[in-house]
Amino acid sequence: MSSASTPFSEGDDDGDGVSGSQCQQSGSLLVSNMDRIGLSTDASSNLRLLLASQSPRRREILDMMGLAGRYTAEPSPLDEEKLQIELAEKKYSPHDYARTLAERKAHASAVDMDMPSDDEKVILIIGSDTIVDLDGNIMEKPKDESDAFDMITRLSGNWHQVHTGVAVYAVGGGRKVVDETKLLFSFTDTANVKFASLTEHDIRSYIASKEPMDKAGSYGIQGIGGQLVEKLEGDFFTVMGLPMHRFSRELSNAIGLLGI
Repeated sequence: MSSASTPFSEGDDDGDGVSGSQCQQSGSLLVSNMDRIGLSTDASSNLRLLLASQSPRRREILDMMGLAGRYTAEPSPLDEEKLQIELAEKKYSPHDYARTLAERKAHASAVDMDMPSDDEKVILIIGSDTIVDLDGNIMEKPKDESDAFDMITRLSGNWHQVHTGVAVYAVGGGRKVVDETKLLFSFTDTANVKFASLTEHDIRSYIASKEPMDKAGSYGIQGIGGQLVEKLEGDFFTVMGLPMHRFSRELSNAIGLLGI
């Protein structure tokens, strides 16, 4: 799936589907367009958001952005394990791997959704995926504690990259979005992270907290795992699971171009 697929403009190599000059009157960030997004309980709203994920970290970031009560969260029906095998066989770069997973998650939720009955109504579906990249090797969530120990040991004392892919599909909207489902934008944001040199006792104590077991690369920067991080270059929220600033800018632009 090409990340350049968009009804609005040609995307670039980084997958920025929405581009062009910002509307200065409406502001360039989502905070300026928050009133266009309806409450999740308001079926009459012309614009609603769906997070295609049950990640508590992504929900926390959306809430911090002021979107609490303005979105619903449902896991994507995508078979992630099957797709991960497919992408690995095709030798996707970690950067493209993260974006493609985000696109496929959002798309799977989009095609699984009932179309809004009113042509004026649009649902925006947010897909996201975060991976840890050590020297080009992708680290997903650990299979078990032994796998977590191996990952953290490899990260200890080293720099690595964290890639978070984001994609937003629109469902409904009649002529506003051209098709019933349409990719509005997708991108990958990358942060560089340096781990401290850890002792075996540090690593085993962290694993004993159980925090690593549901996280890419076996650590969570927003929790106990933040103690492992010595330096960070880039957006903290990219490492946490959703790059707040860039997502705000891209979503605000998309909403403005939809004209809702």
